[in-house]
Amino acid sequence: MVRRIIQTDQAPAPVGPYNQAIVASGEMVFASGQVALDPSSGALVGEGDVAVQTKQCLDNLSAVLAAAGATMANVVKTSVFLKDMNDFVTMNGVYASYFDEATAPARACVEVARLPKDVLVEIECIAVI
Repeated sequence: MVRRIIQTDQAPAPVGPYNQAIVASGEMVFASGQVALDPSSGALVGEGDVAVQTKQCLDNLSAVLAAAGATMANVVKTSVFLKDMNDFVTMNGVYASYFDEATAPARACVEVARLPKDVLVEIECIAVI
């Protein structure tokens, strides 16, 4: 299996034993979960604001995908982790602006007890290039 590590300074650097993304067999990109960290400063953005945090997560994913030669249009699956499912409607409104409804990826969305840096949302994806 061909495996290529993807790293870009246009998204936050990993803060643990993982990479921003992996291209496997030259066709699939497995992007690690992104949280609302500013890639330049590493600081959390939108504290307490799930809309701002969702936008930053998706901007970070877009940057990781670009580094792998993909766009959000290549995404086939996302997983969304929310601290509070009451934030679903707000998160979904921002999320919807990143995908064409007709070709939107498959998605799972779950509420979790806690996320890294105590953020409100984390999003990961799989893309095919």
